[in-house]
Formats: sequence, structure tokens, C-alpha cells
Amino acid sequence: MYKLILVDDEADVREGVLSEIDWEANGFQVSDVAENGREALEMVERSAPDVVVTDIRMPFMDGLQLSERLRQSYPGIKIIILTGFDEFEYARKAIHLNIEEFVLKPFSAGDLLSALGKVKNRLDTEMSERENVYSLQEHYRRSLPVLRELFLGSLMTRSLTGLEIREKTELYDMPLEGNRYTVSIIQLDNPVREQEVADANKSRFDFELHHFAVRNIAEEIVSRQQGAIGYVFQHDDNVVLLEISKEEDREDGCKNTFNLLEEIRQNVEKYIKRTVTIGTGTLALKLSDVRYSYADALAALDYRILLGNNRVIAIEDVESKSAAPIRFDELQEQAFLRCLKVGTPAEMETIAESLFEPLISAESSCSFRDAQIFLLQIVTTMLKALQEPNREKDERLGNETNWVKEITQFNSLKEAKAWVVTTCTAMMSRIAIERQTGYHSLVEQAKAFTKANFVDSEISITRVCSHLHISAGYFSSIFKRETKMTYVNYLLHIRMEAAKEMLLTTDLKTFEIAEKAGYADPNYFSFSFKKQVGVSPKDYRNRTRGEAL
Repeated sequence: MYKLILVDDEADVREGVLSEIDWEANGFQVSDVAENGREALEMVERSAPDVVVTDIRMPFMDGLQLSERLRQSYPGIKIIILTGFDEFEYARKAIHLNIEEFVLKPFSAGDLLSALGKVKNRLDTEMSERENVYSLQEHYRRSLPVLRELFLGSLMTRSLTGLEIREKTELYDMPLEGNRYTVSIIQLDNPVREQEVADANKSRFDFELHHFAVRNIAEEIVSRQQGAIGYVFQHDDNVVLLEISKEEDREDGCKNTFNLLEEIRQNVEKYIKRTVTIGTGTLALKLSDVRYSYADALAALDYRILLGNNRVIAIEDVESKSAAPIRFDELQEQAFLRCLKVGTPAEMETIAESLFEPLISAESSCSFRDAQIFLLQIVTTMLKALQEPNREKDERLGNETNWVKEITQFNSLKEAKAWVVTTCTAMMSRIAIERQTGYHSLVEQAKAFTKANFVDSEISITRVCSHLHISAGYFSSIFKRETKMTYVNYLLHIRMEAAKEMLLTTDLKTFEIAEKAGYADPNYFSFSFKKQVGVSPKDYRNRTRGEAL
């Protein structure tokens, strides 16, 4: 269904066209009806139609002027011109405006439907070209292996939210659900350096060929595994294995992983006569944490200098880690910071619970030093929330300089969590009050600027935003939330109130009042006044003064 605006200054023409055509049956919905080009332009800005059907001869802004404005600002809108025989040559001069169809007056419903049908066919064709489902699906199907590999690579190095991971796994049809995740990196030992051989290109080709063979061997062995899912892919010139275990027992899962990697190592040496060293990271309980396992696998490979090549090296065998490391990563910091600025107390309770739960749980055995570092990271994020550019130093809570000292004096992590929730809730309340005050101040500045400049016919929301140094979209949402009306309606209200006051208290002529109210065209002022007030400026003055007498 395409949206359409009908523009004609003759009421009988508008009513006739609206009643004689079954718009929905022909694929259109009349979203607005305007009496002149200027009014139509305001409607276009509000409802974004697909088609505008307009007369030529109209007051304030004619159909060709409207078409020119539409082509400048909304080039995608289709335009149909309704024109009389004596206007036809005049209308054809506007060929540079790319008018879709001309309908010659007097016209029948069939004439207009014929033009609308042609326009609809063009719209359908454009829509079909944009939404060629088969072509997109085929392109997507061919790109899927690359997209999967890029996604797996991003899991290794980026902070992805649970929602992002879920969306990607569903989109790429990749079952990644499991109880534990382990990342292993397979590296060829002693690759031939290009500068050390006579034929550098051949040495690189041989290395890439062996690299490809290692990946194929790993994929074949992984595909035969029972009770586990594995993805083999290339990332940063490494062959990487993401193993997804559904084993409930941790030791059994670790043993199966070692056996799998050992089989890969032995088969590489047997079939391509090269050796590999495999580094294995820590177990991760969530997909969003596999990047830590990847980093640990890289760290495990560094121990080749001590242990030698052609072996499987697990990070847990070479680095003592009595407990899972305490994490306060980028995603957690972003969520915490967002909640401080725009969240609710209930959300803060939930976030604090998720942050502290791993530390407080009975299984956690973090050191005092680790707990202090974690609390320091929390406090640092709290201080970041107070570093708003428009907030003066003396407007802050005042005791944040004591926070670092306070976190050293808690008797338990539960006590620390309670302090974080209480302090953050107070911060959130203060920030919300300051933000609301800022919104109110911004709107008051806009109102003051408008009252001082409404006599200028060129004043617009763009000019107001330029004065306030903010974007139009941001300003529009704030202004409407604070005043319950759009800025355009507020400007119209100010102008109408000023005009009514001048009509009652002065003897100025209508064209003089129009100019002082910000209207360059006196006729359009009279049109707008009657539409808003219900009577013409002259009748309003006579009637109100007569009632006063």
C-alpha cells in the first residue's frame, strides 16, 4: 500500500477525487489532503508519502513550485500534475522536474486511475529491484562460509553481547550451545622464512599449502567426534579450533580435548611430514568468554621456548590458576555505565548481582588483591559517570574522593555490593535530576529565542538548533517531551497569539500585522489565521471589539 497526498485548492475537486476512486483496491492510501502547496509541503515532512497528486494553479505555493521543492528534498516521491488545457504547455516547461504523469482537466476517475496505475507499476518495479529476495538469498548463501568464519574470528577478539551472539548463531545456522568451551590454536613448527630460501614465492606457497592441509586434517578428525561440536577456522594466520563440550564432568571434558588435539598432532606429522604445536586455553562457561580462552591459548604457545615443539601445551599445565580470573570486561563496564546514566534502581540491583555473584559464590576463592582490583575498577567506572562535560565540579556528589578509601574498609564482598548499590542509586537520582533540569533549560532557551525572533519569516527549527548548537532530531524529541507539542506548532501558536493581540490593541492593517507576526505573504497569513482561529483576521477584530462594546 503506497501513501498519497492530494493537493488542490478547489474543495469540490478534492471531494470528487476522494469519493470516486477506490483507493485501497488500487494499492493506495490517501494519508493527507492539502489546499495549497505550502500546506502540502508541511504534510510531506510529517507523513513521507510515496506519491503527490497536485493541481498547478493554487495560492501561496503552486504545483510546480511544490514539485521543485519536492525534487530538491524528497527526490524519491512520485509526482502527478493535474493541469488545465491552457496550463499544459506551461506545465511541460517543467520537464526538468521529472514529473511522472500529467492528467489533463477535466478528467474522469479512469484518467486519474490510468496515471496512478503507471506510477504504481514504477513503484512496484523499484520495490522489486530493492527486494530481489532470490538474488539476495543466493548471494547470502555463497557468502555464508565467509560470514561464519568472520563471526568465529570476532568471538576470539571482540566483546560481543549474549544477544549479538544469539542473533549471529541463528542467522548463520551455527549450533553453539554447550556446557563448556575451549579454544586451541594449531601452529606449524619452524615455518620456512622467505628471506632464507632462494625461491621466496615457492616457500610461501608450500607454507600455505601445509597450513591448508593442517586445517583439513583437523576438520576431518573433529567431524568424527561423538558428544562434542567443533569448529575449525583460520584467524590471524593460525588454525583455530573452538570445541563445544556437552560433558557434565570437567575432567572428562579436558581429557577428551587432549585426546582430540593429540590425534590431530600425530596425523599432521604422519601425512604431511611437518610438526605442529598446539596451545590450549582455559575452559569458558559462556560463549562471550571464549576470547579469554583464545588469549590463554596464545600464551600457552609462548612456552615452546621452554618445553619444545611438536606437543600439546595446556595453559593450566604451565600457569597456576587456582580459581577462575575475576572479569570486569568492556561489555560489563558499558552496561554498568549505561545503567548509571539512564537506568533504574531495579536494573542497578540486577547488574550489581551479576557482577558480584561470581566473587561471592562459595566456589569462588579469589584473593584479597583480586577483590581490591575488581572494586577499584567498579569505582573507576562510577567516577567516569560523573565526568559529564557540562557538570561543574561543585555539582558532583562531593564525597567521591573518599570512595577509593572506602573500598579498602569493607568486611565482606556482600557489604561492598550493598555499598555499590546504595551509592549508585544516589548517583542515578542526582544525574536524572540534572538531566531533566538541562532539558528544561534547553527548551526555555529555545522558547526565548523564538519569542525574540518570530517576526523573522525565515526562522526555522534548523536556525534554532544552530543557535543552541544541537542536532534537530535531538532537539525535536526534547521539545515535544517537555511542551507536549512540536516546535512548528509552538512557533505557529506564538505567531497567532501575537497577531490576535495586535488585532485587538492596534489599528494596524492586516498586511502590517502579517509582517510583524513573521509572515512574508499576507494572504498566507490570512489563510493560516482562519484555519487556526476559525475566522478571518478582519472578522476576529470586528467580532471581538463588538463583544467588548
